[in-house]
Amino acid sequence: MKGRTVIGVLAIVAATAIILLSMGREPICRCGYVKLWHGVAVSPETSQHIADWYTPSHVVHGFLFYGLLVLLARRWPIGARLIAATLLESGWEILENTPLVIDRYREGTIALDYYGDSVLNSMCDIGWMMAGFTLAARLPLPASILLIVAAEAGGAYFIRDNLSLNILMLIYPLEAVRRWQAG
Repeated sequence: MKGRTVIGVLAIVAATAIILLSMGREPICRCGYVKLWHGVAVSPETSQHIADWYTPSHVVHGFLFYGLLVLLARRWPIGARLIAATLLESGWEILENTPLVIDRYREGTIALDYYGDSVLNSMCDIGWMMAGFTLAARLPLPASILLIVAAEAGGAYFIRDNLSLNILMLIYPLEAVRRWQAG
């Protein structure tokens, strides 16, 4: 990455952290410690640590943002597209942690214990998106598609949730899906 790209990405990430902290988000999990992996999907500690079952969805964001920006901004240098993707992910992290979206998750999904992300988790989610973006930039399209399908299928199999279901249940909750997710 070129220096301007690094500075741009770091500025966006720092601004996002400041905004989230000013919104009252917890810096780290209220439990008082940081875990590399939190493997319980329906738990107050989900979205509080470095990685969890929702991490693959942020990697998928990176793949999707890369593809979108190839379509919309093909002539932009890769660094400019990474900055744009970082802005998109950061915007989502801020929106996701507003009472509007938190309440929507809690009423429309099985995430009854969800009270928003810690700032640490949001920063890591942005990093996971950048990892997905970087992979998408380097892999052939069929490999990218295969990884997206694997992430979605894995989420559906292991925790009965993934990016597609998350979007569906956020926009248009279906009782049949909610019952299936509840097991």
